[in-house]
Amino acid sequence: MNRPLAYITADFSIRDEEADAAATYYCRALYEAGYSPICPFLSQSYYLSSAVPQEYKDGRDMAQELLRRSRILVVCGSKRSKEVLADIALAKRLRIATTTLEGILNVDKERIGKR
Repeated sequence: MNRPLAYITADFSIRDEEADAAATYYCRALYEAGYSPICPFLSQSYYLSSAVPQEYKDGRDMAQELLRRSRILVVCGSKRSKEVLADIALAKRLRIATTTLEGILNVDKERIGKR
C-alpha cells in the first residue's frame, strides 16, 4: 500500500513531555488512517536546537521542503502559532490540501463504517 505523505503542523512552542506525547498521538492517528505522517517537531529535535537562530531557520527551511513534498497538511490542536499560520499559507500557495486531524479521523470513521 502506497501511503500519501501527511505533514503535521501544530503549536509546539513549548518542548516538553506533553508536546512530545501529543505529536506522537497525531502521528499514530494519521498512520492508522492510512497516511505516512511527517512531523518535523519530532524528528528535528534530535539534531537541531531551536535556541540557535541559524538552526531554527534551517529547521523551518527543511520543514517547508517536506511540506512541499506532502499531499496533505494536517493542522492539529486548537492553538495557531506563527509557524502553523506560515505552514497553512505555504500549503495554500502550493495548492496542497489542508485539513484538521478531526476531519481526517471523521472521514476514516465513515470509510470504515461503509465496509
